[in-house]
Amino acid sequence: MPITRLLIANRGEIALRIHRAAHEMGIKTVAVHSTADSDAMHVRLADHAVCIGPPSARDSYLNVAAIISAAEIAQADAIHPGYGFLSENAQFAEIVEAHGITWIGPKPEHIRTMGDKVQAKRTAGALGLPLVPGSDGAISDVAEAARIAEEIGYPVIIKAASGGGGRGMKVCESPDDLETLMQQAGSEAKAAFGDATVYLEKYLGNPRHIEFQIFGDGNGNAIHLGERDCSLQRRHQKVLEEAPSPVISADERARMGGICAKAMADMGYRGAGTIEFLWEGGEFYFIEMNTRLQVEHPVTEAITGVDLVREQIRIADGKPLSVAQEDVEFKGHAIECRINAEDPFTFVPSPGLVTNYHAAGGMHVRVDSGLYAGYRIPPYYDSMIAKLIVYGRTREGCIMRLRRALEEMVIAGVKTSIPLHQKLLTQPDILDGNYSIKWLEEWLAAGGAEPSA
Repeated sequence: MPITRLLIANRGEIALRIHRAAHEMGIKTVAVHSTADSDAMHVRLADHAVCIGPPSARDSYLNVAAIISAAEIAQADAIHPGYGFLSENAQFAEIVEAHGITWIGPKPEHIRTMGDKVQAKRTAGALGLPLVPGSDGAISDVAEAARIAEEIGYPVIIKAASGGGGRGMKVCESPDDLETLMQQAGSEAKAAFGDATVYLEKYLGNPRHIEFQIFGDGNGNAIHLGERDCSLQRRHQKVLEEAPSPVISADERARMGGICAKAMADMGYRGAGTIEFLWEGGEFYFIEMNTRLQVEHPVTEAITGVDLVREQIRIADGKPLSVAQEDVEFKGHAIECRINAEDPFTFVPSPGLVTNYHAAGGMHVRVDSGLYAGYRIPPYYDSMIAKLIVYGRTREGCIMRLRRALEEMVIAGVKTSIPLHQKLLTQPDILDGNYSIKWLEEWLAAGGAEPSA
C-alpha cells in the first residue's frame, strides 16, 4: 500500500521541510509536538497535530511510546524522523516497523552498525572505503594502544565508539599522556553516551571535512550525489557548508563518489546516507557515516536538482531510485549558512520573541525556517532557527548573492548568527576556499569575530 499519511517525528525547519515534500506528493501529514511547540509553523500547516508531551525533549520528541501512540491515533502509515532526536535510533526504527508502519530511513541493522564507530570503521574497511590508520577496533589495554600509536606515529586521537559532537575525543601528543587521556576519553564517553569504549586513530594535522551524499534502494542499487565541504566548524558543529568543495576535482568526485556508491550497493543500503571523510594532501580518510538526512542537504539539492526528501519517501514506499548515476549532473555552486538564535560573538543562546521577520528572497535564494513574526523561540532545543541556502553558476557569484541575501534577512527581537556569517564572507581565506576544520576556531581565538575587529 502506498504511503498516504506521514507522521513527522521532529520539529522546526526540518519538520516543515518534510511537510512540504509530502504535500507535493499528495501525502497528508501528522505533526507531533511538545507543549512548547504548540504554535510552531509545522504544527499550524500539518493536516493533523498531536501533542506528545511537555517541553523536555526526553519527554516528547524522544518519547518513543508517545510517538507510536500518536501515529496510531492519527492513523499514520509512515514515520519520517528528520535529523537528530530519534533519526539514528535503530531500536526506534525496529519498533516503528514492528507496528506495521513504514520507516522512512535505512534498515535498522545498518543504523546500528554505522552508529557504533568501531563497527562502522570495520564495516567501511571491508567495503573498500579508505580508513585513517589506527586500531582495528575498541581498545582498552594501554600497552596495546602505545604499540599502535608508535606504529602510526604521534599525535594520535582517542575517540568514543558511540556518539559524537566532540565528546569523548582527546588528542595525544606523546606516550607520556596516553594512559591519562584514554581514561579521560572513556569517562567522558561513559557520561555522555553510556559507553566507555574508545578507539585510536592517527591525528591528521589540518584536514578538511568532506562528505558524500549517497542513496540506496535497499536492493543492491546505489548512487552518489557528490560531495559537500563542511570544514567551517566550531566545537565540531558545522557553521557553513558548500557544494561542491573548492578543493575537489571532477575526477576525484567521480572516483570517490563511485567508491561510496559501490560500498552502499554492496551493503544493500536503503535510503539517504552521508559518508564523512577527512581530506588531507589529496587523500580521503573515512571517519563516520550518518544514516539519515543531513542538515546541509539543500546544497546538494541545489547543484543536482534532486529533492532528497521526496527521494527518501519514494524509496521507503518501495519505489526504485528516480535517477541513475549517469543522469546526475552537477551544476553551479551552493552555500548554506546555519542561522542560530545566539549572540554572534559570544555564542550565548538567545531564545525569545521574534518581533519582526523577513526572509531573504530573489533568484536562487532559499530559506528553510519555521519562523514568523510573533513566534517565541523556545529555550529547550537546538539554537538553529533557519538555514539560508544560495545558488550561483559560479562560487564567486554564489558568494555575492549570499552577501546580498544576508543583508536582506531580518530576524528581530533575538540575537542571531547573521553578523558572524557576514563577517566570514569578507575573509580572504573563505573567499579563496582556503580553509580547514581548524580555521574557524583559530580565527575566533584570534579575535576574528569580535565586533571591533
